[in-house]
Amino acid sequence: MGNLIRLSRFFVVMLWMVFGIHSLQAQLLPYEIVTVNGQSCYKYRVKSGEGLYSVSRIFSVPVAEILRHNPGSNSGLQSGQELLIPIIGATQGDLPVPAQSGDSQLHPATDQNNTFTHTVVKGETVYSISRMYHTTVDQINRLNPGAAEGIAEGAILTIPQRRVLSEEKEKNYRYHTILPKETLYSVSRTYHLKPEDVVRANPGLSAETFQIGKTIRIPFFESYEVVMPFEKQTTNIIHTVARGETLYSIAGKYGVTVPDIEQKNPMLSGGLKANMELIVPVQRSKVEGVNPSSEKEANNLLSQQRPSQRVDVMKVGLLLPFLDQTSRGHLRLQEYYEGFLLAVEELKNNGANLELYVFEIGKGNDTGKLESLLGTLEIQSLNLIIGGVSDVQIKLLSDFSRSHNIQYVVPFSQSNGEVFSNGNMFQVNPLTSITHTKAVSFFVRKFRNANIIFVNGGYNDENEFIFELQSALKKKNLPFGSIGDAATLSSSIMPLLRREKENVIVPVSSDAGTLRQIINELKKLHESNPEFATPLFGYPDWQTYSNLTDEYHLFGTYFYTPFFADEQAAETKRFNESFRRWYGRNPMETYPGYGMWGYDTGLFFLTALQRYGLHFEQHVDRVTVPSLLFPFRFERLNNWGGLINGGLYIIHYDTDGKIHKIDQSR
Repeated sequence: MGNLIRLSRFFVVMLWMVFGIHSLQAQLLPYEIVTVNGQSCYKYRVKSGEGLYSVSRIFSVPVAEILRHNPGSNSGLQSGQELLIPIIGATQGDLPVPAQSGDSQLHPATDQNNTFTHTVVKGETVYSISRMYHTTVDQINRLNPGAAEGIAEGAILTIPQRRVLSEEKEKNYRYHTILPKETLYSVSRTYHLKPEDVVRANPGLSAETFQIGKTIRIPFFESYEVVMPFEKQTTNIIHTVARGETLYSIAGKYGVTVPDIEQKNPMLSGGLKANMELIVPVQRSKVEGVNPSSEKEANNLLSQQRPSQRVDVMKVGLLLPFLDQTSRGHLRLQEYYEGFLLAVEELKNNGANLELYVFEIGKGNDTGKLESLLGTLEIQSLNLIIGGVSDVQIKLLSDFSRSHNIQYVVPFSQSNGEVFSNGNMFQVNPLTSITHTKAVSFFVRKFRNANIIFVNGGYNDENEFIFELQSALKKKNLPFGSIGDAATLSSSIMPLLRREKENVIVPVSSDAGTLRQIINELKKLHESNPEFATPLFGYPDWQTYSNLTDEYHLFGTYFYTPFFADEQAAETKRFNESFRRWYGRNPMETYPGYGMWGYDTGLFFLTALQRYGLHFEQHVDRVTVPSLLFPFRFERLNNWGGLINGGLYIIHYDTDGKIHKIDQSR
């Protein structure tokens, strides 16, 4: 008996060893593994007819990762070409390993009926994510303990599935996080849709963005419909019991369990009998019933672009509340229009055939005039709409642009949520969160070897930016110091200063009084200690303090901003001269300048429409114009929403008296 027990234990150990060997073999695909720049990669030779998308499916690796390790492969693959395929999660000396429990970035939960996952990208906040998915900050924080303290790029958040149904069917959708091995075809089969339906609901979807862990929108769902992934769905098969068969043998034949069969067939409580007809819930194979040509056609949809439809006469509408005198807004909008007209004139001089329609749309939340305008054939025949100021105006124009498939530009607002769900929409004014993230990224790169000192006190505390910056510094193990009061800076800062390094001074407040106080204290410091380098780093507001610009040069000041016009630059002077010649006056002194704002917006979007036609959004990253105020870099934050300008300048007033505009948009 003792020998039998020992043998049994030995047999169990052997089983675990065999299982472990097979598990390891399953991890190692039959390709040579090499290490390049510390990253373990498979060497893979391309087969005839294979493209990037099909290769990415073999290895469950995003197309973007393959492109990153194989520069030039985005122009197409050749039969026999050798690719390096990164092994996700493996570095030098590692073997590829399965994702650990909780690693939802590689293996999102398969049941997405109640929740799905979202991978945080640069510049996102819990608030912006809640707007994107039509949920609330509280709901996201409740599902993700710790999110209230801040979220980092790459973090995986659990998001509640959307449940609200609209009377307008085309507005009904749920969300789906792409699982390992899923294809566009299998996702469309999961939801009983055509692949074209999924692509149509996600204007930003492509071979590069259809990646494991990314989220897509699924149209036409029923509010509480329970859906399982295509490969997890079952088909009921009728099996006639043959003489000699057992429930165990039948279950083995179909790859199901005995309890699965018993659950579907209550009459089995009386025993199994020959010729009995049983319902067998067979799990659908992922490839069962899949036509290879249909799979290929679906994949090809991800590489196709809508044909560029050029227009003989560009019809552009400018719809603004020109008569709304609230806070003298009508004067700013008039100047915006005047700047826009200068761009129109420039385009016409360069051969553009263009008709501009200008409409007064009413004040604030009074939408009667706008609703009436949207019912006219004149508006419905436009190729491009620019306008809307209030949230209700933007909502009406967004719905109109979606239903009539017209490109729509929001020139001013940065807080409306429409851009997260309207693929035809462009937002010129960047999100503050994106601006902060790009400014922090610049700061960490530029001053990683500097001595960083924060100065507390003052009004208009920039808490969000300071929190993000200090978090990034801690993550990089970059030390920084802090001074409690700007008023005593010259005496309290000495122990923190370093002669061998730049001492970067970062006020936590953006107000002019605090900045003036810091500058005066630094002047005192430099009178007795001229050897210290103390550049300042600050905020967009700093460009409005025109009486401090001479002092900026004293210390080599930097600040970040989504817009900036150097009044001494030749292009700025040319614009001001043209404006005076046309309108007999100088532009108003506002920040930003509304005349230049209108000019930049008109120049960019009219150029895009002229060059690339009605579907210019597919080529917007190739549109470059000599803008005066804004850097333009439009990006989609998700696969179904519109494009938001992520442009950013770092302005540097150097000690030689020059001003440098450093474009950090990309």
